[in-house]
Amino acid sequence: MFRRPLESLASKNGCLTFEGIMENEVTLSHAFRHPNIMTLWAVFTTGSWLWVISPFMAYSSAGHLLRTYFPDGMSEALIGNILFGAVSGLSYMHHHGYIHRSIKASHILISGDGLVYLSGLNHLYSLISSGQRLKAVYDFPQFSTSVLPWLSPELLRQDIYGYNVKSDIYSVGITACELANGRVPFQDMPRTQMLLQKLKGPPYCPWSVNTFPRSESRMKNSRSGIDSGIGESMTHTTASERLQTPPKTFSPAFHNLIELCLQQDPEKRPSARGLLSHAFFKQVKEQSKGSLLSLLSPAIQHTQSQIPVVHSSAAWSKSKCILTDEKERYWEF
Repeated sequence: MFRRPLESLASKNGCLTFEGIMENEVTLSHAFRHPNIMTLWAVFTTGSWLWVISPFMAYSSAGHLLRTYFPDGMSEALIGNILFGAVSGLSYMHHHGYIHRSIKASHILISGDGLVYLSGLNHLYSLISSGQRLKAVYDFPQFSTSVLPWLSPELLRQDIYGYNVKSDIYSVGITACELANGRVPFQDMPRTQMLLQKLKGPPYCPWSVNTFPRSESRMKNSRSGIDSGIGESMTHTTASERLQTPPKTFSPAFHNLIELCLQQDPEKRPSARGLLSHAFFKQVKEQSKGSLLSLLSPAIQHTQSQIPVVHSSAAWSKSKCILTDEKERYWEF
């Protein structure tokens, strides 16, 4: 089951279009034929309730795993396995002319047998118009402000140049930071300041070259000179924090992958297909032997007793347009 606040999808006239939006998402998920894209089974209404039926994901989302088992971030090997599956599904979408526009940890799901699925298709946008593939689009979806930290500068800028599939690559970079640090860049920054900082694009990487403390909630400044678009407010950490926690080390290949994804200029970012051949994924594959479940030991030990019971369907109130039990929202769609 998954749950989603209705207000994030409501039109100007209220919640009348929500059922249609979900039906469209179900149709799209069936149109895609890829092992890393989740297929929704059905959507229907009973009275004032909207129900969505989806496959059961034993480990929920990567975002749920962060909050529950990896609050200080995941290991590099686990991040690599999760991102590889997500980027594989993303590469398929891009090849068929779709921009995902909502890549983040809570939209990456993990099944009981360790398979990674990309979800969150409700913001998908097609580049195909009148039989032609557009070079750029200008549509700005009705995002909740909570999604802004993952969005690319060019999508937020809304100028005459528009944006394309490379916008998703920027979101992959932010998601990689999220998985590594346990927190989202820009998370605690006022929205207006975050927008200005992203559009300004200071010429440096958000982290140090080798390490950052496990409990550090803000990414440190780097002198690499890479144009990442991440702001200065992510660089602060106190001396006491650094002394109290052991360093968390990531490889140069991982840092390079993030720096490439977070380039301010979309043309300097790799394609999703090109990203799959990055040295980081090759390195992780050799180290982990492709076994994601072996890297989920805390979650595996508590799957039966600790992961919240997730039913086979989800329901929303169409009349009130609110989530019925906000405290039990484990998956964000």
